[in-house]
Amino acid sequence: MFGFTGKIIHVDLTIGHMEIEQPPEAFYRTYWGGSAMGTYYLLKNTPPGADPLGPENTLSFMLSATTGVPISGQSRCTATAKSPISGLIGDSQAGGFWPAELKFAGFDGIVLTGRSPKPVYLWVHDGEAELRDATHLWGTLRVTGETEQVIKEELGDPKIEVTQIGTAGERLSRLACIINMSNRAHGRTGMGAVMGSKNLKAIAVRGHGKVSVADKKAVTRLARQAAGALPDFPDMKGLQDYGTASVFMFQDTVGGLPTRNWVSGTFAQAEALSGETMTDTILKHNDTCYACSVRCKRAVETEYEGAKVDPLYGGPEYETLSTLGSYCCVGDLSAVSLANQICAQHGLDTISTGATIAFAMDCFEQGILTLADTGGIDLRFGNADALLAIVAKIVRREGLGELLADGSAYAAAQIGRGAEDLVVAVKNMELPAHMPQVKRSLEVVYAVNPFGADHQSSEHDPGYTPGAYDYSLKRMAEIGLTDPQGDRVMNREKVKLALYTMYNYSFMDSANLCQFVYGPSWQLIGPAEMAELASAVTGWPLTVADIQQIGERRLNLTRAFNAREGAGRERDTLPKRLFDVPLNGGVSDGLFIPREELEAALDDYYAMAGWDVDTGMPTEAKLAELGIGWAM
Repeated sequence: MFGFTGKIIHVDLTIGHMEIEQPPEAFYRTYWGGSAMGTYYLLKNTPPGADPLGPENTLSFMLSATTGVPISGQSRCTATAKSPISGLIGDSQAGGFWPAELKFAGFDGIVLTGRSPKPVYLWVHDGEAELRDATHLWGTLRVTGETEQVIKEELGDPKIEVTQIGTAGERLSRLACIINMSNRAHGRTGMGAVMGSKNLKAIAVRGHGKVSVADKKAVTRLARQAAGALPDFPDMKGLQDYGTASVFMFQDTVGGLPTRNWVSGTFAQAEALSGETMTDTILKHNDTCYACSVRCKRAVETEYEGAKVDPLYGGPEYETLSTLGSYCCVGDLSAVSLANQICAQHGLDTISTGATIAFAMDCFEQGILTLADTGGIDLRFGNADALLAIVAKIVRREGLGELLADGSAYAAAQIGRGAEDLVVAVKNMELPAHMPQVKRSLEVVYAVNPFGADHQSSEHDPGYTPGAYDYSLKRMAEIGLTDPQGDRVMNREKVKLALYTMYNYSFMDSANLCQFVYGPSWQLIGPAEMAELASAVTGWPLTVADIQQIGERRLNLTRAFNAREGAGRERDTLPKRLFDVPLNGGVSDGLFIPREELEAALDDYYAMAGWDVDTGMPTEAKLAELGIGWAM
C-alpha cells in the first residue's frame, strides 16, 4: 500500500505484551484511519457498559495515509476511547510533530488495553516497541516540558517526540488531556484520564522512515498550490498573522463571544484579549506542525504578578482566550496566558477547565457556593487571581479543585441547590466558544455530536450565507449545498448544512487532516482537492462522494457505539441556559433557542441521516448500507 505502513501496534498493558497487526488493504480503504479506525477498535475490544477508567477500556492513537506526507495540515493524530466525561464515545485530535514521527517509526497506530501494574511509558522506534519504567516520572508534579526532556535524555535522542499526560491525568481528572510538544493537546473528552487510568505516562516515538506515495508529482503540486495560495485567502492570512484568535473580535462584534458563563455574547474587554493585541504585545514567535506552511500556532512570552509565561508552552488559542477569558470575565491577557500555561504544564483541557470555572463563578455570585466552599477565594467574575488559584487547585484535586476536577456537570450533581441550571454542557462536556444562538446550525450539531458539543465537527453558518466568499460557496456546492441561508435562520437547509458538513469533517477526522487547511469553507484545500490528495497518496481513485461516504461511515460508527451504550435521542439536547435565558447585551441581545425549534431540527436531521427518528439511533439498514452492520 501507499501512504500507510500496514502495521498497528497492540499493547496489553496488564501483562506487558505487544504484537504487531498487519490489517488487509480492504480494512484501510473502509476506515481510513483516525477517528473511524479508533472507533472500530473500541467497538471490537471494549464490552458494553465498561468503566471508562477501568482496564477494559481501549485507548488508541490512529494516523492515516496522509500523515507524514510533505503537505500542510496533515500531521495530526486521533485519540479514541470510551469517554469518562460522557460514558459514550470519546474522540480528540492533536497536531504537532508527534503524528508524523510515529508514521516515520513505521506504524499507522497504537491500540492500548488493560492497566499496567506500575507507571510505564511506551518507546516506539523504527519498527520496534518496548515498555519502560516511568515510576520516576509519576506523582511528582513534574511539568510536561520537564518530563519530555527527561525522556529524551534517557533515550539519548533530542529529536524524539513525546506525547504524555500531566498531573491532571495521573489524578484522573475528567478534564485531563494528552499533550505533545508541551503545547499540542488531545484536549476534549477526557482522554488524559483514560491514559492515566492505564498507568501510561507517555509514548515516545522516533523513526527514520519515509511515507511512500502513489503520485509524488500530484502531491507536490497540491502542496505548492496550497502554500502559494495563502495570500489569496483572507481568513487563512488572518490565521497565519493572529492564530485562531483572529476571529476573537469578529465573534464579539456579531454577539457570538460567550461571556459570563453564557449570559451574554459580548465582552466589554474583548479587545484586550484579541489576536491583534496578542501579536502586538506578547507574541514571541509563530510555531507550526510538521510540513505546514500556515504556522498558526502562537508562542507567547509575558508574566503575571511575577510568574513567567514561557513560549515553550505555546500561547492561548481562540477557545482558551474565551473560556479562561470572556467566560470568566477576565480581561487580562497575561493572566489568561498564565492559566493556559498551567493547563499545558499539567495536562488540562482549557475549554472544559475555563468553562467549569465560569460555572463555579456563577454559583458563587448566586450564593450557591460560599467563601467556605472556595477556601476563602473570592470567586467573582473578573477576578484573575481567583481564576489562577482555581486552575492550580484543579490540577492537584485540592479543596474546591477536587469538586471541579471532573467538570461542571459532575460538580453540579454534588452541589445541588439549582447548580444544575448553570451548567452549559452537552453529554456532560462543556460547550466551546461558538454560540448556537447566533450560528443556528450549531444547535443541532452540538446536540447530535456523538461525544458532546464540538465546534470542529461541522462547518459554521457564516461560510454558507449569500454574502460568503465565492470559493466558500463553490466548495459547499461540491458536497451538495447550493442554497445558502442567513446566519440566524434555522430551517431544513441549515440541518442539511449540519449533516453534510459533519460527513465532510468526519472524513477529515478519519484522514487526520487539519480543518484549518482543508474543508468546504475558508480553508486552502476544498473537498475536490482533498479527494485528489487522498487519491494521489494512496493510488485509490476517490471522488468527493467517496470521501463523504467515508465520513458518513465514521459518523455512524460513533453513533452506533453510543447506541450500544443505550444513548440516543434523549442525550441529544442542549443546556437549559440556551433555551431559557435570552442573551443580554450587544447585537445578540434577546436571542435564545426555542425548544420546539431544536426538536423539529432533530426530526429532520435523523430522517436525512437515515436513522430512527424516535430513538436517534442508526438503523440496521443504514449500517448495512455502509458495510458496518457488525457495529450494533
